[in-house]
Amino acid sequence: MFQFPLFKRPTRMLLRGALFPHLKMKKYLAALAASLLTFTAVSAQSLPPPSVAAKSWLLLDASSNQIMASQDADTRVEPASLVKLMTAYLAFAAVRDKRLDLNQEIHVSVNAWKVDPSSSKMFIEPNKPVSVNNLLFGLISVSGNDAAVALSEAVSGTTDAFVVLMNREAQRQGLTGTHFSNPHGLPSPETYTTARDLAILCRNLINDFPDFYKTYYSVKKFTYNNITQPNRNRLLWLDPTVDGMKTGHTESAGFSLITSAKRPVPNGERRLISVVIGTVSDQVRTQESQKLLNWGFQNFDAVKLYSKGQAVDTPDVWKGSQGKIKIGFTHDVYVTVPKGSADKIKPRVERNDPLIAPISENAKVGTLKIMIDDKAITEMPLVALESVGPAGIFGRAWDSMRLLFK
Repeated sequence: MFQFPLFKRPTRMLLRGALFPHLKMKKYLAALAASLLTFTAVSAQSLPPPSVAAKSWLLLDASSNQIMASQDADTRVEPASLVKLMTAYLAFAAVRDKRLDLNQEIHVSVNAWKVDPSSSKMFIEPNKPVSVNNLLFGLISVSGNDAAVALSEAVSGTTDAFVVLMNREAQRQGLTGTHFSNPHGLPSPETYTTARDLAILCRNLINDFPDFYKTYYSVKKFTYNNITQPNRNRLLWLDPTVDGMKTGHTESAGFSLITSAKRPVPNGERRLISVVIGTVSDQVRTQESQKLLNWGFQNFDAVKLYSKGQAVDTPDVWKGSQGKIKIGFTHDVYVTVPKGSADKIKPRVERNDPLIAPISENAKVGTLKIMIDDKAITEMPLVALESVGPAGIFGRAWDSMRLLFK
């Protein structure tokens, strides 16, 4: 995916949150900043994108975090059941943080049982406890609105408190075009999102909870209370490389589908995420999603440039306990380009010189720009791969004098 920077959106982070109590705040913020690469858009040298019959849509290469093509990706849309992606994210976080257990039996409230009877349900009942594990299957594979309410109450005590967490987490992830008012996505003027925000949320869910994603999102049918229901994502049956993610539909929102597919490439596997919002039918959202995935896999390559922890450069450090520092990335770095363009890639390191100690590990020390034909197609922050403490008083004084003449 080879693209000019389309936007750079500030990420508003939650400094005080209940989701990550096991992390020290400083390390957490550093890791988060390193993980949130800026999305970029396809270069003019790319092939024209396909025509997609939807209100808005987007195709993301999850390996490089680059948008391969999109239309009206920042237009506010009604998400319908796509809201349940955030509900699942928060439930997964609660299990990870041991605030919930998969085998824990949850009391079903009347509030959960009585949720809109004409909407999708897994058919839980009051006074019949249900495990967190079953609620997650009911939420994800059959889009149960009753499961969404039950999980929200299990995580936060009340649905209202859970909605507060949803919006805080949206802020933390930088979903600036998103707001939630319930955990299930039934129509509300206070519930809205964008195709771009949904792509970010989906990529984060897959990356942050890979085992949960693998367990729940590829399930084709689910039985509870002697009722078997199919997953409404038809591509799970039609394309063996598709392993998730979520459907959405209301009369006002139309038919939407977010699909993730992982296909083999010469050096491993590659994942694409398609977001198709507001089509006229289940059949159309399925065929348009398949069209986008095929177009992306057939016309683009994701090229690995650097491995996690690999030194991209070893520049000089001033006033430090050592003279040089290794800089690079805390993750593998890929760039997506049109097929046949890989040999044109030219990385360009731009450092924040002079680098003056002390420098902490993971501190941003520069930017790596990816150039093709002298044009920047994407850029990402370079960080210190090690910490460098201050030199002694004489070393600092000597380097201060040297800097005067640099």
